[in-house]
Amino acid sequence: QKKGTPITSPMVGTFYKSPSPDADPFVSVGSEVKSGDVVCIVEAMKMMNEIESEISGRVVEVCVEDGQPVEFGQVLMYVE
Repeated sequence: QKKGTPITSPMVGTFYKSPSPDADPFVSVGSEVKSGDVVCIVEAMKMMNEIESEISGRVVEVCVEDGQPVEFGQVLMYVE
């Protein structure tokens, strides 16, 4: 079963779903995104790297938890 297009991590780091702990997540399941929208942050070596969607669509699954370490190429979420 195809879940849509994966958004993957461009680096090893820590996944954050919002810009700060008390802020709303950038996206959640059901969110509409456009190409270029920031969908999450991957922190690597104290640098907060904003991850942008390369496609427009709707977030159908978020695959990682807030604060979870991620590997290069790991699927962060699916957009369809």
